[in-house]
Parts: sequence; C-alpha cells; structure tokens
Amino acid sequence: MSEEFLISPENLLTYLREHGLFESGSEVKIRELGGGVSNIVLLVEADGVRWVAKQSLGKLRVEADWHSSRERIFREADSLEVLGPHLGESTLPSVIHRDPDHYFFIMTAAPEGSRMWKNLLLEGQVDLRIARRAGTTLAQLGNSAAGKESVRKRFEDRRVFDELRLDPYYRVTAARHPDLREKFGCLIADSLEIRNGLVHGDYSPKNMLVREGGMFLIDFEVIHWGDPTFDTGFFLNHLFLKSFHGPQFALQYFRAAREFWKGFVEGRAAQARELELMTIRHLGCLMLARIDGKSPAEYIQDEGSKERVRNSARRIILEEPETLEDVISIVQGGLERN
Repeated sequence: MSEEFLISPENLLTYLREHGLFESGSEVKIRELGGGVSNIVLLVEADGVRWVAKQSLGKLRVEADWHSSRERIFREADSLEVLGPHLGESTLPSVIHRDPDHYFFIMTAAPEGSRMWKNLLLEGQVDLRIARRAGTTLAQLGNSAAGKESVRKRFEDRRVFDELRLDPYYRVTAARHPDLREKFGCLIADSLEIRNGLVHGDYSPKNMLVREGGMFLIDFEVIHWGDPTFDTGFFLNHLFLKSFHGPQFALQYFRAAREFWKGFVEGRAAQARELELMTIRHLGCLMLARIDGKSPAEYIQDEGSKERVRNSARRIILEEPETLEDVISIVQGGLERN
C-alpha cells in the first residue's frame, strides 16, 4: 500500500484480513460514519464485534484552507490507553490496532443502539442525567493524571490544539471583530499559562454517544495538558447555541447547563470560583467563534439567529459576567430580542 492509502468501506476488509484481524471466511459489514471534517471514520460490524477505524486527514474537509498534523491520531490512541483505567471501558473505546504508516487506528465502538447526544438535544430530548454525567466525567478526566509527571510530558505538546482550536476559533474570529482583538489575545495568553490538567479539546454533545442513561465519550485527537476550562466553556457553548436554534427548548438547555456545572464542580470544588470565571471567558469567545470563526455551527443558518448569538456573545465578552447564572440571563435576554 502506498503512503496515500486512505481507508474506505471498499478496501478496509482486505486490510483487516491481511493483518489477521478477521479470517477470510468471516462475514463483515463496513460503512462510513458521518459528522467529522478532520478524519475518515468507518464502522466495522461482525458477529460479536463492533469496531471503529479512524484515520486522520491532513487537509480538513471544510471550505476554509485548514490543515493539521496527521500524527494527532496517535495522541488520541495514547489518551484512550492512559484514561481507560480511570474512566472504564463503558465510557471510553479500547484500542484494538494501530497503523503508524497510514495514520489510523482501530478501537471498540459504542454499544449498539447508542445515539449522538447532539442529535437528541436538537430534537428537544434533554436528559439531565447525561448532562450531570458529562460534568462528573469531565472532572474525572481532568483529575485522572494529577501528580503524574509522565502523563503531563506525554501530552504537553499543544501544537494540534493551536491548529484546530486556538487559531481557527480565536485568532480568526478576533480578526473579524477588531474591537475584540485585545480580549481574545488576553484570553489566549492567560489560557496558555494554565497547565494543570488533561484537556479533551472537543468536549461536546456530538462526541457523546448515549444509551439508557449511559455515555460513551469519543474523539480525543485534540487532547493535551493545559487549561481545563477550555473544555467547560466548549461544552456549555454547545448548549447555549442550541437555545438559539431551538428557543422552545431553551429552559431545558439551561437546566442541562446547570446540571453539567454541578457535576463538574463536585470534582473540582476547591477551585470552583476560579474555574467559573475562566470558563465564562472561554464561553463568550467560543460562542462568537461558532458564528464567525473557521468552523461555524452548521445548525444556525438564518441571519437573525446569527445576529442574536453575536450580540449575546459580545455582551458576555465585554461585560465579563461572574457566574453561570449571569450568562444564562444574558442568553435569555438575547433570545427575547427579535
């Protein structure tokens, strides 16, 4: 196979058999899973087996010119092996196979019947148990490597985080809002100074596969050692953005935000105040970034909704509210302005 080998439903079965992962006579079904812009993701199903094959792309599948190191795929595999003993196989995939020459690996899949929590939220199905679990799981993730110098060194490189988050979200958005450039610049500088825990980097409902109150967490390619409040701001932003898309469900999204925060601070109680303030700074900038950055939220299409998000995000950035309840009040006020 050449260096340009890209996995597909047509060629993966041959690969699996050549590498001894399936016998030649076994019946295997392979199909592509959608939803990602930075990877090829295939589901492999056979008797007693549900695997996911994931291969990183150097050029992301978006309109903008956006590139990232393909080696990020192995940071994800490393993170699953590090976090597995702490979060458990019911919460995380397990690594089955690595291919360092072609930038992909194979892992276990979520239980059959699982659904992406993002889709359920957009339908107005807001399970507060999942919101609470998302908070407690994030606290466990951040605390799992506390005091472990070997883990810190393994994930201290933040290049991919810069390529996939800081630059396309913060710097691009700041360039489009020159009056906020200093706010974005200060946030980036302050956040980069914080290095006290593992950061998922893409902690959102699209990466939470849920079934019967359980949650299976995926997509660790941006993981690094840094500022955990990026994750809390990133997650809360997704809930608030959905309130602009589906205002009829806004009160449920707000309840989910509160439950998530309760679950998170239970595991980080000593730093709760400091974490809340930094979370809100990220939240405001991320909210604006999902409208005017390189990766806009695909479900907010009409200009009226976009403008309401912009106005609320700018208020959060400029007014610097101090509590999550203050943020909820700002978003609620933004929803009421037509």
